[in-house]
Amino acid sequence: MESIFTFSILQSALELGCIYSLVALALFISFSILNIADLSTDGCFTLGCAVGAMVTMSGHPFLAFPAAMAAGVCSGFVTAFLQTKMGVPSILAGIIVNTGLYTVNIAVMDFSSNVNLFGCDTIFSLAKGVSVADWYSNWYKIAIVAVAVLIVGVILAWFLNTRLGLSIRATGDNEYMVRASSINPVFTITVGLCVSNSLTAMSGAILAQYQKSCDINLGTGMVTIALASLIIGETIIGKGSMFKRVVGVILGSCLYRFIVAIALRLNVPAECLKLVSALIVAFAIAFPYLKGQASFYKSHRMPFRLGGNSGKDGDGIC
Repeated sequence: MESIFTFSILQSALELGCIYSLVALALFISFSILNIADLSTDGCFTLGCAVGAMVTMSGHPFLAFPAAMAAGVCSGFVTAFLQTKMGVPSILAGIIVNTGLYTVNIAVMDFSSNVNLFGCDTIFSLAKGVSVADWYSNWYKIAIVAVAVLIVGVILAWFLNTRLGLSIRATGDNEYMVRASSINPVFTITVGLCVSNSLTAMSGAILAQYQKSCDINLGTGMVTIALASLIIGETIIGKGSMFKRVVGVILGSCLYRFIVAIALRLNVPAECLKLVSALIVAFAIAFPYLKGQASFYKSHRMPFRLGGNSGKDGDGIC
């Protein structure tokens, strides 16, 4: 057991889990709140990574994040426009935007398939030189990402409890009821998708500085990763207050990365990680149903057992 569960695995899982939790929070808004299957996540993540990397290369590591978020807002606006104004179904709108973003991303990266940030200042390299305490030298990356995720999580939980946030939540529950209540669902859907994609792009920008590189195929499968984190978090935490659900999504992301790290530790081939992700998603989604079916089967099987035993003793009721 000691060879599997190591300090480095825990540290890496927490770092990547916090970074990818922003994508899970984005999917929480689009999938769980708005009930929209936004498949533009893959391209939007790469867009944020590309914009963040290019702005970082120009010498502005802190400006990279608002720039990436602004690019994500544009991506979300286009997706919402196709859905609300052009009558394109949400799944097809996400596919269209995701396809178009490939060209946009490679153009942002100066028509190169990858960008290296080695030698450039990042928020992590700048924070590394700050001496605070002995533990800081090992945990400074987690501290930076955790603070960013904490701030985003608190703001998101607060936003979803405001009047606009409640309108967005109501739109996902019943769009026709919202329209009857004089609330414009076009506006709420647009705002929700813009916020969602901005978080996705921010996650990509953080990852670009974290690994000091950006690749055109970096966002492939990001929907699966985010969905796995989202479902795991909702399965563990369940329903409750908005802050509780947000915390559950973050914990689900960290747990998912820990499972992936353990899979790699068990010498699972890297080519099989997508299959592992798919299996995790399938199991997480099916777990509540299987649990309910098991309880139903157990509750309905018990009277038959009692009746069968009574019949053998001759005291059963005919």
